Amino acid sequence: MTRPPVRSRARRRAAALLASLALLGAAAGTPAAGADSAAGGARGHRQPVIGAPALDEHGCARVEKTLPTLADWPKVVSRVKKNPADERRIAKIVSGMTLAEKVGQMTQPDITAITPAEVAQYFIGTVLNGGGAWPGRDKHAPQKAWLDLADAYWQASLSTRTKIPVIWGIDAVHGNNNVYGATIFPHNIGLGAAHDPCLVRDVSAATAAQIRATGQDWAFAPTLAVVRDDRWGRTYEGFSEDPRITRAYGYEAVRGLQGTHPRGVGDKGVIATAKHFIGDGGTLKGTDQGVNPSSEAEMINLHGQGYYGALAAGAQTVMASFNSWTNADLGIDEGKIHGSKRALTDILKGKMGFDGLVVGDWNAHGQVTGCTNSSCARAINAGIDVVMVPNDWKAFIANTIAQVQSGEIPIARVDDAVTRILRVKLRAGVFGAPKPSARAFAGSAEALQAKALARKAVRESQVLLKNNGKVLPLAPDSKVLVVGKSADSLPNQSGGWSLTWQGTGNTNADFPNGTTILGGLRQALGEANVTFSETADGVDPSAYDAVVAVIGETPYAEGVGDLGRRTLEAARLYPGDLAVLDKVHGKGAPVVTVYVTGRPLYVNKELNRSEAFVVAWLPGTEGGGVADQLVRTSRWSKGYTGKLSYSWPKAPCQTPLNRGDEGYDPLFPLGYGLRHGQTGSVGTLDETSHDAACGSTGGGGGTATEDLEVFNRTDVAPYKSLIGSAENWGGTEIGADGEAAHSEINVVPADVNVQQDGLKATWTGAGPAQIYMQNPAGGADLRGYLNADAALEFDTIVHQPPVNRTVISVHCVYPCLAEVVATSLFQNLPAGGKATVKIPVSCFSPNLDFENVNTPFLVYTDAAFSASFANVRWVPGGAKDPDARKCSDLT
Repeated sequence: MTRPPVRSRARRRAAALLASLALLGAAAGTPAAGADSAAGGARGHRQPVIGAPALDEHGCARVEKTLPTLADWPKVVSRVKKNPADERRIAKIVSGMTLAEKVGQMTQPDITAITPAEVAQYFIGTVLNGGGAWPGRDKHAPQKAWLDLADAYWQASLSTRTKIPVIWGIDAVHGNNNVYGATIFPHNIGLGAAHDPCLVRDVSAATAAQIRATGQDWAFAPTLAVVRDDRWGRTYEGFSEDPRITRAYGYEAVRGLQGTHPRGVGDKGVIATAKHFIGDGGTLKGTDQGVNPSSEAEMINLHGQGYYGALAAGAQTVMASFNSWTNADLGIDEGKIHGSKRALTDILKGKMGFDGLVVGDWNAHGQVTGCTNSSCARAINAGIDVVMVPNDWKAFIANTIAQVQSGEIPIARVDDAVTRILRVKLRAGVFGAPKPSARAFAGSAEALQAKALARKAVRESQVLLKNNGKVLPLAPDSKVLVVGKSADSLPNQSGGWSLTWQGTGNTNADFPNGTTILGGLRQALGEANVTFSETADGVDPSAYDAVVAVIGETPYAEGVGDLGRRTLEAARLYPGDLAVLDKVHGKGAPVVTVYVTGRPLYVNKELNRSEAFVVAWLPGTEGGGVADQLVRTSRWSKGYTGKLSYSWPKAPCQTPLNRGDEGYDPLFPLGYGLRHGQTGSVGTLDETSHDAACGSTGGGGGTATEDLEVFNRTDVAPYKSLIGSAENWGGTEIGADGEAAHSEINVVPADVNVQQDGLKATWTGAGPAQIYMQNPAGGADLRGYLNADAALEFDTIVHQPPVNRTVISVHCVYPCLAEVVATSLFQNLPAGGKATVKIPVSCFSPNLDFENVNTPFLVYTDAAFSASFANVRWVPGGAKDPDARKCSDLT
């Protein structure tokens, strides 16, 4: 059987999304007056024009009741206008630059891969540090170390012939979250629930001060994704599923970061980045870096809205998105946005009139067809001005120079890119500025702290979903039992992009100025009135006035957080939470559940076991803000004001779920949120689980239609990655850090397609060993994949070919197994180059019992071999692909 048709699905999805946009506008109210509606865009007579939004009584962007439907991409009138004197100065500089100097300006290495001397040698224009990169690779690097490195890069750039100052970009997405000791604000999903554009402006301004305190110039924020499927692991980075909120917030986030100086960036601000252009929040199944099949009308009216706000506020940089824009049914085949001239040049720079610079994302150019991390003429020709090439930057510079010299990249495109880079630098005031350590806020410990503002943001962002018997607020003299894994966990309440990229590997000690939710309760109620028992073992809830259970998600970031086909059911993702609630529910004290999460999840079971239920999102380091709302005090008498900026599901597979969708039936709709004194009408909720993965049709005697993901940046439940050897044939699990080691084999994280998406396994030659992925609970019926002509597929880079017999195996609970010989397969792959291997699962028949497969992937050898493995999956129809291996060649 062939794979299911894509065209009909794409057409249905496009029609449904257009209908939802219409319904969203109708539900919101009457059209608002403004430059865009007045321009006649809805009539299609001329290109619409969008300028600054209408402001509310506080002088902040108003979240409009509705947004007019645009027939074309609008011309956005930026607050920052071109300066003729600057343009003359830029033209003179560019005309005197060598090709090497120009390409250096366009190249952005990571601080872990470039020295100050190399900045000067290669004329580098920008550097970055992604999540988990610090000066000297020291997670606890003090402010001085950041400033010393910033000064060193700066001085190196000024030592060159052109003396063009380097600028440093940083992933400061909820405060200056890479820096030890900095206040971390709630993630964007929480700010969206606050429904307060002024708050977003203030948080962004405080973030700018934090960034200047450590010497950076450029924030890779705000994220303007309009998230449509909460399975996406970056859901918490989006303000809302509602484009009205995202548009207003985009405007205020940029104003806060950059300031309101008429030239561009104020002397207290930093360069803002509107990201990721375009459509990252609309991929199929919420797959990070996946395919957005939206029509152009959907891109204009849904996914574009945040950019209209951000560019109107004067955003100087736009980051291109990892996702593809493809819909064969509608004739759209842009592929990866980094390679789309239509998206980046014709639309963004042309129709929308953006005159700043477009920066790429982490090695995203390497995903463009025909490109690698070290070479991508197509991305530059498409409109990328600054190419983010963290590690392979030297080869990239050499290749790009050669491509310009050969005519593959026109010199006019290079000159345009450098012109845009210099324009942004002039507007940012870095020409003629003092060294980073001598600028406003530099070295200020006070600037790194914004505890009062962050605590306010936490208070405003929480949403009260249930309050039976008016349990909340608790009396100030209440005696409470606090339980749950997230009660005393600054890593859990901060989430991803917190000191480390994934937010993992941290402890409370890594956030020395933070307050946990437990700590906040102790402050509010007094130490003597608060008892903490994480697992609720050995305590009597009836001895307390209330139980506060703090549960929810644990940290993750891009890709790793994707749910794929896993259900939204929290009890399955984090079963320990339900066990804790079962221990305290109905035991003589009301249960108040505080839910720490980066997205709405199916929590019917948890709601049924709670008298009150508060969504705290990912509040950051100021857990006291959660306690402020739980406990009645005159100081914070305003109580809960947060309202959902995302719809909340009532079933485990109810996604996508967005207001305006056909059949929209959430448990809690967009905009829901109780106030003190309200109880809601939740009642007893259905607790039905979804036994299989959402959309799963791969078991039994049927025919599989969905990929079985085994490893995608991280283990995909229920599978675990392990290594085995004589040291421990029972298997040593590869840790959350991607590492494990025996004397015969060791594993470390590796980049295959994207940052740290793979596992690099090295067989030392000391003896036989294996890397494998296994379901510890036992076997599963995968006959449907055999029926569907599936292939076992994985992406790999061979670092050292095997010198002896090597096999790829699938186990049906050992000693039941089947294997194919892959020695020549790996030996013939290009060393150092990425390849996708497709092995028909029929090659494992008849020796494999497909009704009981527990290990869908295993690589074994007994001598030296090294390779990286990523994106391991079983793909229906894959055996029919032209590049699938023949079973006869695997012997």
